Amino acid sequence: MPVTPRDVLAAHNVLDLASRTDGFDMLELLHDLTTYTVDLLSVCSAGITILNEAGEVDYATASDETCRRLEEDQLELGEGPCLDAARTGDALAPVLLNAAYPSRRLWPRFTLRALRVGITSVAAVPLRTPQYPFGALNLMSSGRVPTRQDLRLAQVLADAAGTCLHHRQALRTEDEIINQLETALKSRTVIEQAKGVLCARLGIGVEEAFTRLRDHARSRRQKLTALASDIAQGAVPAELDTKH
Repeated sequence: MPVTPRDVLAAHNVLDLASRTDGFDMLELLHDLTTYTVDLLSVCSAGITILNEAGEVDYATASDETCRRLEEDQLELGEGPCLDAARTGDALAPVLLNAAYPSRRLWPRFTLRALRVGITSVAAVPLRTPQYPFGALNLMSSGRVPTRQDLRLAQVLADAAGTCLHHRQALRTEDEIINQLETALKSRTVIEQAKGVLCARLGIGVEEAFTRLRDHARSRRQKLTALASDIAQGAVPAELDTKH
């Protein structure tokens, strides 16, 4: 069977997720996981939900604002596929969202909100290290439903990120993993603040703000969280402080 461009891209993305250098930014790793998932699986959105230190589900990051809002909606409503997937640590086969069974019975309020923004099916795979499950990679689709092969590829991507967390951070216990995730959740707040600063100063959208933030950090081999912290405190680099 000939190798396709998608095969090459998948291999590259798996390698990138699994082979970060020591001291990498965990939140950037998780965001890259959502980006690669969207690019390879042709789903609309992907997000990460994790179990925090208190054993509660929280969202870490998402590929876009629609997914982020739906993850926040689930936390507010106390129901939804992302919450279920993170709590159980199991894969969630694609579920069609409609006014009938099963989604309406499982998640009545979430289903209505998802349909309102064009999401028609959801699925998830576990996010785990070789020893411990700690969350889920959630897939949201409009029209096209992920296949079994799509979910296998999503699991490979998620496992690559989980292996990176285990080996590069030399994590050995579940408590250490949770502590690292708590740091990522705090980083998420700082990044949201930095995005808000850029939106206000440059008159751009939230997703464009994040793209510029990430590209600037990568081009200078700087941690995304460190750059976001500076911007949140008003120190916007001159290269970013321009409308273009």
